[in-house]
Amino acid sequence: MGRVLVVDDEAAMRFALAELLREHGHEAVLAPGGHEALASLDRVDTVIVDYAMPEMDGLELLERIRQRDASIPVVMVTAHGSERLAVHAIQRGAYDYLHKPFEPDELARVIDRAVEASLLRREERRGRIERSVGKRVIAESASMRRLLADVERIARRDITVLVTGESGTGKEVIASLLHAQSPRANGSLVRFNCAALPGELAEAELFGHAKGAFTGASAQRSGFFARADGGTLVLDEVGELPLAIQAKLLRALQNGEIQPVGAGRTDRVDARVVACTNRDLEADASSGRFRSDLYFRLAVVVLRVPPLRERREDIPALARELCARYGERFGIGDVRLSERLVAELARRDWPGNVRELENAIARLVGLSDGGEIDLDRLEDARPAPEPRESETEGAGLSLREQVQAFERGLIVRALEEAHGNQVRAAQALRTSRATLIDKMRKYGLRRPSDRDDEDDDDT
Repeated sequence: MGRVLVVDDEAAMRFALAELLREHGHEAVLAPGGHEALASLDRVDTVIVDYAMPEMDGLELLERIRQRDASIPVVMVTAHGSERLAVHAIQRGAYDYLHKPFEPDELARVIDRAVEASLLRREERRGRIERSVGKRVIAESASMRRLLADVERIARRDITVLVTGESGTGKEVIASLLHAQSPRANGSLVRFNCAALPGELAEAELFGHAKGAFTGASAQRSGFFARADGGTLVLDEVGELPLAIQAKLLRALQNGEIQPVGAGRTDRVDARVVACTNRDLEADASSGRFRSDLYFRLAVVVLRVPPLRERREDIPALARELCARYGERFGIGDVRLSERLVAELARRDWPGNVRELENAIARLVGLSDGGEIDLDRLEDARPAPEPRESETEGAGLSLREQVQAFERGLIVRALEEAHGNQVRAAQALRTSRATLIDKMRKYGLRRPSDRDDEDDDDT
């Protein structure tokens, strides 16, 4: 079964074709002309279009559809005796053609083949995407399918891209796809969090520094830009960059030149920049909080990642994928979500987007004993409520306690990402394994049976 868009300016023909399609198991979407068809394109697998239409004929619509998404098969309907026109349509990219009048079985055979081809192309595209980033990418919704098609097309063109979207929508995944599907895929993918460091340190980390440029600069060091030479530099939360650094970033984008801090020279770099932000940079540029010239340099192409509430069709597949992932990570084995639970998850808005859904699934799976998780366990997925001000008055943590809590959180996260491997966790934290073990003891993260001389794969 496929969703077939029928485009014809004659109402009687539209409804006749729709009835034929339904009899053969397909769902019909109707459009009286080219403009209406383009507005409905994201929701269909195949298009049947009549050639002779006012305003926009079938060939022009075919060209517009192929510009939007060349993977959608288009079947052209022509008048009897228009073989030359039919051949021209095939040369322009049509999947097949039908001559009026045509037999219902003939229509069914052509559409069945076109729908099958469309679904196969979609699976092939999804397979390429997943292989490029090493993880499954969920795109059941029309908005995500269109976004991934845009990513695939733009990735091949060496231009700067601005990825926008609310926190937790998966902007970093889109940035990874842009790199993996680009001619720079064999180069380095380097990420820099613009909000992670104060201005002076951010500048040195981004552009590098000379020996003695500031206190503690005991040696020359290359920056993130230089490390991305020949590859892609992803600037996370680019809207948080101080204005002074924005000027140097603009120069790097305009001229391909960077100046390390404290160095009296400029270096050439060849790095594609993908910037990500959850802020309205256009508004920030208008108000002076962000350089307008830099905004226009970054926003050569803007890709918006839709929030989860705008792509509810993706939630069931996302929830099941996350359930399987955390079931394997936690060593639970067979664990699954009931249909009632999945339906309720799909109804919720998830203001924290995919990140919030992932945390909810992780809590559900972590608290389960395996088997099917039903709707009555959904409250387990809710985070603990924030204490009211009256409850916390006079009970705030000291600076030392806050630092210890932050340090413990970093260690827990590193151990989770290393699947409990202490050597890899210590490497991620840039410390020794012995120091990590001491910290784990301090924060109660070691079991009584753990030994100092345990194997690398022990936790």
